[in-house]
Amino acid sequence: MAAQLHGTLDMIILRTLLRGAAHGHGITKLIQQTSADVLRVDHGSLYPALHRLEKHGWIGSKWEDTARGRQMRFYHLTKAGKRQLQVEESNWNELAQASARTPAPVEE
Repeated sequence: MAAQLHGTLDMIILRTLLRGAAHGHGITKLIQQTSADVLRVDHGSLYPALHRLEKHGWIGSKWEDTARGRQMRFYHLTKAGKRQLQVEESNWNELAQASARTPAPVEE
């Protein structure tokens, strides 16, 4: 099977939720912080991805009260999500190895 890039955001979200449940804004902040500000996910990309992951059964969600008295939707990784993360990471590793084998252009 050929590795594909389209699941990269899914993999990053699944890896982030390995740390524990988080709300959408918290997920974007964790991704930004843990990548030393290299990766930034805007909400316009995040929420469709979260809905897609939930539809597949790879994450679950529930509404919870926050310390400030607000209700926020918290997302968590499911067992199926942990299995899917292994698939995504395997595909990513395959892609990285293939990229490393690609010859560099010859300088003139």
